[in-house]
Amino acid sequence: MSESQEHPGWTHVYSGKVRDLYVPTALLVDDDSWTGDPLSLSPVVLVVATDRVSAYDSVLSPAIPGKGAMLTSLTRWWFDQLPEVPNHLAQPLDDRLQALDLPPVPAEFAERGTLCHTLDMFPIECVVRGFITGGGWKEYQQTGAIGGIPLPEGLSNGDRLPEPIYTPAWKAPMGEHDVNVSYERTVELVGEVVAAQLRELSLEIFTRASEIAETRGLVLADTKFEFGADRATGIVTLADEVLTSDSSRYWDAEAYATAATPELRMASFDKQIVRDWLTANWDQDVTEEPPTLPHEIVEQTAARYRELLERLTLRA
Repeated sequence: MSESQEHPGWTHVYSGKVRDLYVPTALLVDDDSWTGDPLSLSPVVLVVATDRVSAYDSVLSPAIPGKGAMLTSLTRWWFDQLPEVPNHLAQPLDDRLQALDLPPVPAEFAERGTLCHTLDMFPIECVVRGFITGGGWKEYQQTGAIGGIPLPEGLSNGDRLPEPIYTPAWKAPMGEHDVNVSYERTVELVGEVVAAQLRELSLEIFTRASEIAETRGLVLADTKFEFGADRATGIVTLADEVLTSDSSRYWDAEAYATAATPELRMASFDKQIVRDWLTANWDQDVTEEPPTLPHEIVEQTAARYRELLERLTLRA
């Protein structure tokens, strides 16, 4: 990861596959013996979306130009479309920020960085599916259900479900795969009240987002949300990226209705181009390190991210 992690007033505390986290240096404990979570000390965190791209649990090279800015812009736009849903954005006039002497956000993060309230995150990935495809399609073929939810017989890959379904996953520790779980298991993990709120909020947001996408000639096939508890109020709060190309599957509505093949019908506005190329060109049993992505694959992927952003936000 070549991006510099030194920025005046901010301390880098974590890097995931595609995002970096920073907290104000002044809010950290200046004690080498302390080994706790830095995020537990700070009421705010700077979430920076990078241009890195990952697939099959690997960070690939080169990055996708502009990806971080596009995903950040789309998340901000969706937060604006969902004013009734509490989110983790730290607004400039928030009373909780006035008491903090925060350093300025580094200029290079202006388009990719989001200042957020830190939350106590729930270990649940809230997946909502309006159509049957991907891993859900594979599960349905084997069991006739997805996430333990029985579905009608005779469905085909890409079909609309009778109604959206909530199929949560348990967020495994870093380095491990998330595990699909039943709703009953989420009750065991977070309690009955919170589990019900997560399901209700996820389905409500998905329904609203699907309606908006439809007005843009898009199909929202599925998505995943993450929530946490606001540390000051306890309110269940929407966090992380929301309804982006990396967290959601969008299709072109006209192609979905008229295309002759499943590949054209369900061509998604995400990194599927990258996955398809890797599938054809990387034998993981032979080579541990993934191959370098060709320039044309990088450019095609960037174009798909850009098209979704422009179509949803009506910005060319």
